[in-house]
Amino acid sequence: MATIGIVAGSGPDAGIDLWTKLLAATRHQLGDEYTGDADAPRVVIVSEPELGRSMELEQYEAEVWAALERTVRQLDPQVDHYAIACNTLHHFAPRLGDLGLGAHLVSAIDVSRAHVRGHGLETVGLMGARPVVDLGPWSPYRPLGDDTKVVTAGLGTELHQLIHDVKTHGPGHPGLADTWAEIVADTPADTILLACTELPLLPAPVTDKDLVDVTDLIAEELARLART
Repeated sequence: MATIGIVAGSGPDAGIDLWTKLLAATRHQLGDEYTGDADAPRVVIVSEPELGRSMELEQYEAEVWAALERTVRQLDPQVDHYAIACNTLHHFAPRLGDLGLGAHLVSAIDVSRAHVRGHGLETVGLMGARPVVDLGPWSPYRPLGDDTKVVTAGLGTELHQLIHDVKTHGPGHPGLADTWAEIVADTPADTILLACTELPLLPAPVTDKDLVDVTDLIAEELARLART
């Protein structure tokens, strides 16, 4: 059994959510072969609060990168594969690759592109923090445009503020679910990638749109790799 690493802290709730979804994906993939705790994945989690500055990546790039490099170097000798429970931090994926470490990063971008290609999606909505959805130099999701038309949701402050409020007050805070439902309704796409680990923590809005949780996609890949 391979050992799985999870980088948490941006935010800590997202790290817990990824671990929970990894366990659920393991149970689903093993089916009747999952007989109890001994079949659960082996997981190491490091939660680094400094990574929470990723919401303002333009301002804190140096500090965030230092915290991420330190965290990944701590994980590397303990794990075979790892994931970062934050979409924005995948901006640093090329730098992580340049470190020459042994552990393999399961990329949010790779699993998202595989989903888009596998389902033949011609248009997808993208929901995430401002550094992600503006598809500028800080966004790791720019390559997604090679495979499909990308429409972004909640540009400006609305969606970014919603994510910040989930981090600060928790997903059950009054009004947050309603705000999210309005943003989903206003996004001109039938399929929307939730490229933010906080949004899936909110109650799912009533909608005919397909909301694809990137954390679920990562968890499914981690569960597969854990058995290799």
